[in-house]
Amino acid sequence: MTSTIRSHGPRPLSVALVSEHASPLASLGTVDAGGQNVHVACLAGALADRGHQVAVYTRRDARRVPDVVELRPGVRVHHVPAGPPEHVAKDDLLPHMGAFGTWLLAEWRERPPDVVHSHFWMSGVASLVAVRDLKLPFLHTYHALGTVKRRHQGPCDTSPPQRIAYERDIGLRCDRVLATCRDEVDELVRMGVPAGRADVVPCGVDPERFRPEGSRAGRDPRYRHRLVQLGRLVPRKGTAVSIAALALVPDAELVVVGGPPAGRLDEDPEARRLRALARDAGVADRVRFLGGLTGEDVPAVLRSADLVLCPADYEPFGIVPLEAMACGRPVVASAVGGQLDTVVPGETGLLVPPGDPGALAGAVSELLARPAVRAAYGAAARSRALALYGWDRVAAATERSYRSVDSARRSPTAARTGPARTAAA
Repeated sequence: MTSTIRSHGPRPLSVALVSEHASPLASLGTVDAGGQNVHVACLAGALADRGHQVAVYTRRDARRVPDVVELRPGVRVHHVPAGPPEHVAKDDLLPHMGAFGTWLLAEWRERPPDVVHSHFWMSGVASLVAVRDLKLPFLHTYHALGTVKRRHQGPCDTSPPQRIAYERDIGLRCDRVLATCRDEVDELVRMGVPAGRADVVPCGVDPERFRPEGSRAGRDPRYRHRLVQLGRLVPRKGTAVSIAALALVPDAELVVVGGPPAGRLDEDPEARRLRALARDAGVADRVRFLGGLTGEDVPAVLRSADLVLCPADYEPFGIVPLEAMACGRPVVASAVGGQLDTVVPGETGLLVPPGDPGALAGAVSELLARPAVRAAYGAAARSRALALYGWDRVAAATERSYRSVDSARRSPTAARTGPARTAAA
């Protein structure tokens, strides 16, 4: 059976988003739940706002969850039976992707979507099982690349050894790659995936939830300045760099948001490691771990910051800088991955080399000493987030890529040449 997007015009589409480990229903901040979960949930909602019907397919990881959950009007989440109905670490899921793909094949044989958009490499592996038989339009977003992870983590990389080969295969066999930043396109080219196969469509931010106005978390009156770091508690996020830098920044506290709820932080190995580093650096009294937060607590903490720190060793895209920028807060980030696109040095914040506490402390001290500059950067950051990264804009760019696949299939030479396109403008 041959299927293409049924309308070249504005007719609504039925969209299948495949996200094997990152459910839009998951609690954020744990080891395998972070930016991809946010991306899939918000993209699904924004596509629904544009009139499309969206089905999200994620692996069943608990026995007592419904087969289908309505996330919101126009978005349904399907729990796919693939592997045991319990939590399985992300890097151990590959053996179950055949079953995942076979289930999709049976599901879509009866009700084929107009377009399939997979998220993360294992979702691409599963999706290929179905799309190659049904000849469905197929786009892929990597969210992270194995070559980058292996380069930075070396022997600590727990990814399956086949990952990079699979990622190259997906990039060559899908209709389009939706890369989240320019740095990712360069990395794909080094892998052997031509730049002309990619559109650059960034992640987004909700500017109504993340805005300068609104409640602010209370601050400790003992400290003049507050630095905030938000994200999963994993080593690559660079919280250890922020702690080391804090020792060089007097009269400031560091608030760390992420990981399990506050009452369970003592059970978390990374939280224990970071607390020990803070003690060794002599700043334990100036570092507060809030654990994972939800709802309006997250923007309230961001609004309470003088600066938001994003010092990751590497960052495939990085949603936290956008959230901070939308809240009108300047960002000091490492010059890696998507942060090279989102943070404009000298306009919305500063970029520093990764893994360099001295450089981070220098940039932080420079901005803390210049409140007027911080205010100007914060205003520019909000404007940039509104202009480029609202989910409505990201969904519109994603839809354009979906429809371009139809054009490419009608004229096979049309979309396979030329440089990567930035589709979010």
